[in-house]
Amino acid sequence: MIPAKFDYVRADSVDQAIQLLQQSDGEGKIMAGGHSLLPLMKFRVTEPGKIIDISRIAELKGVRIEGNRIIVGALTTHHELATHPIAQELVPVLADAASQIGDIQIRNRGTIGGNIAHGDPVADLPAPALALEAELQIQGDEGQEVMSVDGFILGPLITLLPENSVVTSVSFKIPPSHTKSTYLKFFHHASGYPVVGVAVVAGVDKKGFIDFVRVGITGVGEVSYRASSVEKQLLGQRPTETTIQSAAELAIEDGEMGSDLFASAEYRANICKVYTARALKTVLL
Repeated sequence: MIPAKFDYVRADSVDQAIQLLQQSDGEGKIMAGGHSLLPLMKFRVTEPGKIIDISRIAELKGVRIEGNRIIVGALTTHHELATHPIAQELVPVLADAASQIGDIQIRNRGTIGGNIAHGDPVADLPAPALALEAELQIQGDEGQEVMSVDGFILGPLITLLPENSVVTSVSFKIPPSHTKSTYLKFFHHASGYPVVGVAVVAGVDKKGFIDFVRVGITGVGEVSYRASSVEKQLLGQRPTETTIQSAAELAIEDGEMGSDLFASAEYRANICKVYTARALKTVLL
């Protein structure tokens, strides 16, 4: 449980952090809250030669509105997001999910950018991020670029984040005002990680038909995913027990179920359908 030897340096700006990454020749790792990186270092799953601490870069913090999106600074903590009035009012599913992450220590130290950039298959945030069509603002040695969260995570701890780059913010699309949302998860009682986590944002028009629905699912496999099959099945339908249950059966169609000592693929498939149905009913009925 003791990490390998490493050098430590604190960056005062994003540009300096990128420069330090370049100078590390692939041996540097960015640290913000540290709750994802430090356990891996203690188990020597990763052995970075240099830790670049970006936790005090003020420009990477805060929550604001730009057009039809909520911009969340990458260093905004889970607690700050969960309790922020803008998030609670306009993207409550995101605030709800952030409030359920880990424990008090993790929520007060862990960051939004670090959580998503880490690529953990059992993280909570990817579910609401997918449901809210999130985008990552990334700055690297070749400038800035925007990446969709959908497709950003390729596998466990594997992402499309370019080398020598830093996630500076994550933006979330504000859903229509008539929609409701929820994040439900069945969690592993030892770790608090979701065995399945389902984020739903959905709304019904004045005629009683579902005119908006987004479903993000995390925890059940190596990659979180958007349940497009469920969305297509529900769009234009009246929200009834039957239509919701029928759509929830499709919750596993767009992802692959994982298997481990805690739960088999068959168990995860079943509980994925169950929690998708519960989340849809919470929002639509």
